Amino acid sequence: MDEKLQKVLARYGLGSRRALEEWIAAGRVSVNGKIAKLGDRVDANAQLLVDGKALQIPAWSQGRLRILRYHKPAGEICSRRDPEGRPSVFDRLPRLRASRWVSIGRLDLNSEGLLLLTNDGDLANRLMHPRYGLQREYAVRVLGRLSDEQIEQLLSGVELEDGPAKFLQIEDAGGEGANRWYHVTLEEGRNREVRRLFSALNLAVSRLIRVRYGPIEMPRHLKSGYFEELPEEERAALFAQIDWQEQPDLPANRRPGQPIGAARRRRMPPRQ
Repeated sequence: MDEKLQKVLARYGLGSRRALEEWIAAGRVSVNGKIAKLGDRVDANAQLLVDGKALQIPAWSQGRLRILRYHKPAGEICSRRDPEGRPSVFDRLPRLRASRWVSIGRLDLNSEGLLLLTNDGDLANRLMHPRYGLQREYAVRVLGRLSDEQIEQLLSGVELEDGPAKFLQIEDAGGEGANRWYHVTLEEGRNREVRRLFSALNLAVSRLIRVRYGPIEMPRHLKSGYFEELPEEERAALFAQIDWQEQPDLPANRRPGQPIGAARRRRMPPRQ
């Protein structure tokens, strides 16, 4: 069975289908020795070159779509390479054959909590796209209690350097002493948006934890630095929100008797 070229490339985590269509149009991809064009379809035996480098399509390229739930600790970046040599979330993840992990949204260096990752770049792009309106919920610790006026301003809209922004919901989650916790909900994921919204009102965020992405929550059992496969029922809930049809797995891509999407918690060895 053949598939659209950009869909196959997206499965390798190389980018969204739209971005890969631009690669194809720019002549960066060749199929069986010929420069690819938009509309080309390939099968499992196709020989691909991306920027002149071979990309082999194994027979099991239709294998199981994977989604991980990772409890990101503070101090890790969401990029693969860093000139400063800081630890990356990708350092802790299991290795994939012929594909790579793509983060679904990001968390900044000092933020913690729920991070979803997949081996399908096209799925990652859809889950981040504003048109599907997947909400992000954060637990935020600030110095002092928000006034009614500040809450109203954060809900009605604040002008940031890249345009207006606002929270959909703000819930007081209590606190001790001068610190106060709030749960806030957004329907988009602009860079450092939560911190910038509070900063616009001269409020300093001392801790930021993402606790939900769409229908997926951070469970209590998943400790910081651990990851697990997303269970089947949660995968289904996630796909339902973005109208995603998952293709069936190939039996060759999993061990006999291994359930599809079985939740497995694991932590990579601690860094020295």
